[in-house]
Amino acid sequence: MTTHQAPAISPVAIRERTGSISTAEIISVLKGEITALHISRAFSTEIAEEITANFSGSPALKERKDGVPGQYVGASHYRKDAATYFAEAKTARPYVDALFENLVDPVRALFDALKRELHKQGIELRLARSEHGQANICRALSWSGSGTFSLDPHDDVAQVLCAGIDYELSAVAHNTVAALNFYPSMPEEGGNLRLWNHKPTVIDRKSQGVETTGYPYSAAYLEAIPCRDFQLKAGDIALIDGGFVHGVTGQSGNGKRRVLLNSFFGFARPDLVLWWT
Repeated sequence: MTTHQAPAISPVAIRERTGSISTAEIISVLKGEITALHISRAFSTEIAEEITANFSGSPALKERKDGVPGQYVGASHYRKDAATYFAEAKTARPYVDALFENLVDPVRALFDALKRELHKQGIELRLARSEHGQANICRALSWSGSGTFSLDPHDDVAQVLCAGIDYELSAVAHNTVAALNFYPSMPEEGGNLRLWNHKPTVIDRKSQGVETTGYPYSAAYLEAIPCRDFQLKAGDIALIDGGFVHGVTGQSGNGKRRVLLNSFFGFARPDLVLWWT
């Protein structure tokens, strides 16, 4: 008989409020002091609507082919070697830029503010790079899974830890991998960000067969773990410790689609924070 080890419940520190995101809060997530930050009405709905329209009309809008159902504009390092990822990032860059055509880009504004603040502390913030090129500042996504989840429960650390030797970003997996999401569009119902009080270890991932991907965790595995739903609206920002298992609940209503702008970042060294997609 094999003894089944119940997954450990990890403490979470959650902050929710309305207004602008602060660099101090972002740094708190990077340092592991805050698990999840949800800021309502963090950027303008006018800008949100323009970005959504640009996403829907983008000539670079593609279906994902990596086993995760969704559409995207941009590049994802998930399950790709560095040469492929950085080549895709370069090809996608003008299309990512075009999402913000003639608009104030809220992702770039946050990146620039964080860069200035970290610089004062003697820490460099920059886009991840290699001899093959550099990462983009964000990618746009719309998850399309059907059923309980439109994006199955997963963690973001496995894919960083197992990114491969050509990636400088794999060092970030030993610290907090922060996942930053801006939401230009949300459906009438569902599409909530669900966060479980569980930060899997390498052993946990092996037991679930998700050692290199962190995706997906089964409902049975997560059954006994407390979780929290974040009710998101267009114009919101969520920033989470991507090491905790999280997913997106199913969506209903034939109206608006759920669109997000996503980036990852974290400490590669005490004096360096890398940013990528």
